[in-house]
Amino acid sequence: TDYIIQNWLRNRNTIEFLGLWENINNINFNRIEFDAVKMEIGLNSFTLSPTEWILKTNAIGLITKSGRYDSGTFAHKDIAIEFASWISVEFRLFLIKEFQRLKEKETKENKLEWNLRRSISKINYEIHTSAIKENLIPKELSLEDSKRIYACEADILNLALFGLSAKEFKEQNKEKDVNIRDYANIMQLVCLSNLESLNSILIQEGLSQEDRVLKLNKVAIKQMSILVQNSQKMDIK
Repeated sequence: TDYIIQNWLRNRNTIEFLGLWENINNINFNRIEFDAVKMEIGLNSFTLSPTEWILKTNAIGLITKSGRYDSGTFAHKDIAIEFASWISVEFRLFLIKEFQRLKEKETKENKLEWNLRRSISKINYEIHTSAIKENLIPKELSLEDSKRIYACEADILNLALFGLSAKEFKEQNKEKDVNIRDYANIMQLVCLSNLESLNSILIQEGLSQEDRVLKLNKVAIKQMSILVQNSQKMDIK
């Protein structure tokens, strides 16, 4: 085993990997001695044991122990994986495959979560616009008038949650051809979904726009405060 490790340490890629790891994780890493070690790589006389590497560079990624029961060379998991990849092509291939699988899974889960949030928002928006049509739009209005009322109701939610209308947002972001809700994070989308449901109920109860926007704003402040507190505990963004 010692012979295999020493052969591994004679490899330039190994030394560069160890040096990079130490630079990132070890503030006391001796970079001058590291450069001296790199200068010797490739010489026929070049040899390097784990103990020599540790003593010369003050490395912490490798640890050597001597004793009856726990002697040997130990490494941080990052370095252990690198060693295993060097010694076994099969391990390296499985590692690459597993990394790809996990990244694909992560991408699918993130996409699914985002789509789920957007779908909830869209479903509740349908409920919201249906309530507007049934309770706020008089009969025989033109299509343009209907759109104007829908836009006005959508801005009530924008004002309650974001503090400005869609028009005001576009005026402040003229270089961006996007909607204010495209910039909403997950927490805001959850709150927006709840506000849409609540607003449809308030519309059916006959509350005026002025009363509703104030009530919705209070609910948004309370819900976002709770969501932000929980996000700090659960690492939600």
